[in-house]
Amino acid sequence: MFKKILVCNRGEIALRIMRTCKEMNIECVAVHSAADRHSLHVKYADESVCVGKATSAESYLKVPNLIAAAEITGAEAVHPGYGFLAENADFAETVRENGFVWIGPEPETIRNMGDKASARATAAAAGVPTIPGTGLLATAAAAEKAALRIGYPVLLKATAGGGGKGMRLATEAAGLSRAYATARGEAKAAFGDDGVYMEKYLARPRHVEIQVLADAHGNVVHLGERDCSVQRRHQKLIEEAPSPAVDADLRERMGTAAIKLARAVRYRSAGTVEFLLDPDGSFYFMEMNTRIQVEHPVTEMVTGVDLIREQILAAAGRPLDFTQADVRFNGCALECRINAEDPVRGFLPGAGQVVDFHAPGGLGVRVDSHLYTGYTVPPYYDSLLAKIIVHGRDRTEAIARMVRALEESVFEGLPTSIPFHLAVLAHSEFRDGRATTSFLEEHGAQLLEAMHVRAKTEQA
Repeated sequence: MFKKILVCNRGEIALRIMRTCKEMNIECVAVHSAADRHSLHVKYADESVCVGKATSAESYLKVPNLIAAAEITGAEAVHPGYGFLAENADFAETVRENGFVWIGPEPETIRNMGDKASARATAAAAGVPTIPGTGLLATAAAAEKAALRIGYPVLLKATAGGGGKGMRLATEAAGLSRAYATARGEAKAAFGDDGVYMEKYLARPRHVEIQVLADAHGNVVHLGERDCSVQRRHQKLIEEAPSPAVDADLRERMGTAAIKLARAVRYRSAGTVEFLLDPDGSFYFMEMNTRIQVEHPVTEMVTGVDLIREQILAAAGRPLDFTQADVRFNGCALECRINAEDPVRGFLPGAGQVVDFHAPGGLGVRVDSHLYTGYTVPPYYDSLLAKIIVHGRDRTEAIARMVRALEESVFEGLPTSIPFHLAVLAHSEFRDGRATTSFLEEHGAQLLEAMHVRAKTEQA
């Protein structure tokens, strides 16, 4: 087993990884930018190395500095967390070429699954259901021809994309050429790759993903699903496990499809296969994330499996010590991503000093956060402040527990998305388990009004 791991990330996920390292008696090294020198993950680590200036490009994305940090501290392995370089195949190769173990899948797997068009073709070849669509589209004329075959509405998607960037919807032929040009331009600016492909647009689907674990010995299991349908501009805001739309039979079919894909690409480590679930019960492959997910705690809460531990063990060459038959699901878990954003003002992001921070507690409540009173949230990175995760015996109890936990939380000095989360949790469509990816689009005005009413009541 490793004696020392370099955690190549920041904030809550860096701290989360280090906690498992501590339990496994593994020393951990933090990297940080100049702006993050007072972050909690730096204080918690056994060692820390400043890898550059405040911006991500000059620190967390600076590969030579990260490799140097591993070398000077004597780390044996590198855990990338999520975001930054976690799905960068070139970085994974560089880590290995310099004599360190990469805690994640093979670089070639990352590369193949990172290209959305290639991943789609691989899924289809493995017998995994895919949405009617195309490969890469070289011209607007090719896109127009494909759209006639598939049928409107269609969605243009960046092959190197993620987070909703490089995506454009075309509902009719008149708008397709412009949507194609816009998608390519945005993809080039965001990812350095202007390749786009097309898929049939599904109206009001659910976003359901399957967590898989695989080792280097050919063992693959799935740990059930997470429902991530409540989103804003394709960014997940609330996740839950299990999905209220998935029964045991559908879970088995989706899990089997995810395992098929993992085997097809000889996957190793923790990974997530994302699907769109149609109202008629059909499901279609969307993408595979070759890293740990932001929302992984809800799976941990309902299965009792430490996903970070399993990543580390797989990287060390250890076989999985349980089979699919051993996986059990217990109760319901919810996660709310608390962002430094003001939902009443169009989710305007904020930064600054945390005047007072109080994390909720009590039975079935977990908080993953790098905040503390007096900490200054820098403006250079994403706006995630904390993840509040709750577990209940059933979905009704989990929702009640989350409401209580959110109301107990204190993030004084910064705007937060908590009012939005409370409005969603109170909405009948969410409570009834009927929310789709169109939830915010369809009910945004109603949610905003609910937030205004709540704010006035609290002020009174």
